[in-house]
Amino acid sequence: MLTIVDRYLLGEVLKALAAIVFVLMLIVASMLFLRTLEEVNLGALNADLVLRFLGLQLTRDAASLLPPAFFLAALATLIRLARDNELIALNACGIGPSRLYRNLLVLALPVAALTAWFALVLQPWAALGIVQIRVQQQEQATQIAGLQSGRFYVEEEGDVVVYIGSIAKTGGLEQVFILDRRGKVTRLVVSERGRHQEDDLTGDHLVTLTDGHRFDGNPGQGSYMIGRFVDYVIRISGAGTGGHTGSKSSTRTSSELLHSEDIKDRAELEHRVAAPLAIVSLALIAVPLVDISSRQRPSGRLALAFLAYLSFFNLQRLAESWLAGGVTPPWLSSFWYQALVLALIHVVLLPETPWWRSLRGRLGARWAALRSLPRTPASPSLD
Repeated sequence: MLTIVDRYLLGEVLKALAAIVFVLMLIVASMLFLRTLEEVNLGALNADLVLRFLGLQLTRDAASLLPPAFFLAALATLIRLARDNELIALNACGIGPSRLYRNLLVLALPVAALTAWFALVLQPWAALGIVQIRVQQQEQATQIAGLQSGRFYVEEEGDVVVYIGSIAKTGGLEQVFILDRRGKVTRLVVSERGRHQEDDLTGDHLVTLTDGHRFDGNPGQGSYMIGRFVDYVIRISGAGTGGHTGSKSSTRTSSELLHSEDIKDRAELEHRVAAPLAIVSLALIAVPLVDISSRQRPSGRLALAFLAYLSFFNLQRLAESWLAGGVTPPWLSSFWYQALVLALIHVVLLPETPWWRSLRGRLGARWAALRSLPRTPASPSLD
């Protein structure tokens, strides 16, 4: 049964969590939106797919945003309560760190369940949708015969940029611009006319330019080679990506990863499970990082909280890469970093926590009382 104090503490953390999640989602959405508009401008994404593509990206990244948001919410709430001397008042009423742990865990469990749903169910679904959109756009972009005039098309993962000024009724290309960065020297080719054909054996696209100029050289360097050509042929890889969506671990469902024997699939599954587990671990870390006394300078604790935050998520990436690369044995899994950070935080801060100081004071008082007891005089000898 939750008391008024428990509901107050949970409400404060929940309000801070909602505000932080809203701000983080707004920042991430703004960054992804700008990146998506850049892809639309380059012709790598259709304008009518912007909202769907952005929604899938936000759904994919939601599971990774909730753990740091919960940690910041718990830490900000506890720091605010300590600054307003509310933690001292609660401690005087018998509500100590154990009650804070319990309240944070009460809120952490449903948040962890929500995070698990995002990580285990929605994240692979969103990743698969993103890959399907990219494959569809790449297939449309590589079909040169279906190009539209006045647009840029990106090939070879951005190493080749093609621009067609206009397309004649006969199918010929006019005012062609090609930027080729696949070699050591950047190559810029411009031509008034051109034509396209597809290699039946390899599936590559052959663009033949007529009566144009070629400029070879890297930006910032003075050595450039300028030439004029009558016919110039450039090959653009047209290798399909069939089967890619089914072989990528991030797009596979969690049940498929669970029954897979591949160590990379196991690392991907543990990456998804790590998000809800991090909610509980960070709830246990947040309490000892805050001192109930407002007279103590919070700079040292805040620096330690920042270090714990960076160590936690950097060790997560390191542990997952070690597991996928075979550096750590499979029985160790990739969750050892959570236990390591928990142990280090509590070992460093346990002697300074109010609970430990109170326990140490009670033990010291009992020891002093025992030492102050009168000693029984020794019986005289009968010699």
